[in-house]
Amino acid sequence: TASKSPPTADLGDDFDAVLWARRAEANRFFAGVIPAAATADEALVARQAIAGLMWGKQFYHFDVKRWLDGDPGSPPPPPGRRHGRNSHWWHMTSFDVISMPDPWEYPWYAAWDLAFHCVTIARVDPGFAKDQVLLLLREWYLHPNGQIPAYEWAFGDVNPPVHAWAALKVFEIDGSRDYEFLARVMHKLLLNFTWWVNRKDTGDNNVFEGGFLGLDNVGPFDRSAALPVAGVLEQSDGTGWMAMYALNLLDMAIVLAEHDRAYVDTATKFFEHFAYIAAAAYDQGLWDDEDAFFYDVLRLADGSQVPLKVRSVVGLLPLAATTRLTARTLHRLPELGARLRWFLTNRPEYAEVIGARRLGPDGRQQRLLSMVGPEQVVRLLARMLDTDEFLSEYGLRTLSRAHLDKPFSVTLGGQEFCVGYEPAESTSGLFGGNSNWRGPIWMPTNFLLISALRDYAAFFGDDLQVEYPTRSGVKRTLDEIADDLSARLISLFTRDDWGRRPIYGAAQLFQTHPDWRDLICFPEYFHGDNGAGLGAWHQTGWTALVADLILTLRR
Repeated sequence: TASKSPPTADLGDDFDAVLWARRAEANRFFAGVIPAAATADEALVARQAIAGLMWGKQFYHFDVKRWLDGDPGSPPPPPGRRHGRNSHWWHMTSFDVISMPDPWEYPWYAAWDLAFHCVTIARVDPGFAKDQVLLLLREWYLHPNGQIPAYEWAFGDVNPPVHAWAALKVFEIDGSRDYEFLARVMHKLLLNFTWWVNRKDTGDNNVFEGGFLGLDNVGPFDRSAALPVAGVLEQSDGTGWMAMYALNLLDMAIVLAEHDRAYVDTATKFFEHFAYIAAAAYDQGLWDDEDAFFYDVLRLADGSQVPLKVRSVVGLLPLAATTRLTARTLHRLPELGARLRWFLTNRPEYAEVIGARRLGPDGRQQRLLSMVGPEQVVRLLARMLDTDEFLSEYGLRTLSRAHLDKPFSVTLGGQEFCVGYEPAESTSGLFGGNSNWRGPIWMPTNFLLISALRDYAAFFGDDLQVEYPTRSGVKRTLDEIADDLSARLISLFTRDDWGRRPIYGAAQLFQTHPDWRDLICFPEYFHGDNGAGLGAWHQTGWTALVADLILTLRR
């Protein structure tokens, strides 16, 4: 018989009417989300960033016990499966919709990526954002020992502990009123914080390890593999993350204590724990006073130390460990104020990290808790804001450009290990070679450091001004610097004076073709010098944080 051709689709006028109605609804919705001060191009970028996150929702199903045991009625799996990756995560049974970094190239969740996703998602769907923050803390994900699973290919890898930070951001974006959400998150994070303390502080000296911590090839050797020599790698980023984690839990406890006094003891606990961690970074040699920078330190079996003097984002992340204690907080929680005063009187060695105080905007005293004290802040920012080091036209590089001409090199166990500035794709196969933290611009770390600058600005106000850029002779407030860094990151995506978007580099089709030039991609990371998009090209993931930067800058 003769084949019949399919009928021609005739959607009719009703289809057009429905399409226009939905478009009008979307425009009305985003008119309430995107500030009027945003340019049309910035609004385009923000809307597509959010659309990418919404498109990145994916159903994820993985029953680990069944994977280990094999399917009923089928041949048993190879015996090695019970001793390989994920074999210790037998309790996990995933059957959930999750925001993925990239449903095409990376169709599985990643814990710290997901935390950043939630900050932008909260701008348009706070309910889903809160569900996602809670998801990996539920019993069918969180390991009985308290570890948060990292990602499918190795649940037992260690991602930076940013869930508490993300939960606070989502809570604030949602109006700072869902105390039940905050309490649910905190109860589970207490388990995870304890896991970190028990598992990732080998020397019980309040400085932490953690391995690669999401930064892949940032160091001279793979920080998650066996060390080239006997010893322990004590990490500035691991210690900075944990100091930040303690402050995040302190902030949570302060919020919850205003509604339930049982949380006051938890607040004082994390106040003290932060002080121990922050001071230990100096006592144990992570801070190099001559270089004004934090470095990883290799502590050898004989007790000697080898500082790994790589100027990378590893040494900038301690800036993110900061918060303020206002007079209002100390008045409402007198137990916390009393403990602070006791500490300063009886433990004066912690004054550098908990002792700074000044009058706030309300004319009342406020305290700065910060891993990077007031003196160190100015010196460390001089490094961070130097165009010969971290500051680029499009944001902060992950490795100092000074390592272009002066690569870091160290000999360990008869082998030489080097780190040089690589602004684009990785030039080595270290850690798989499919991402690069040796120079490119990454959105999540930039976002954290901008947020930290705003926290410091809330304490110092306009009284603290630093050269920006370093050696320019121009001084600016920390809020002004945060605004400018935000604008640099936003400019990766928006058209420049020649109508070109830096993310597309030399790709003429995307730069000039009318059907393509306004379709925005949100790449994994960006060239450290020219801003071209690199890595997973279809990723939206944490790069969607640019939408939050636009909403904040143009608020």
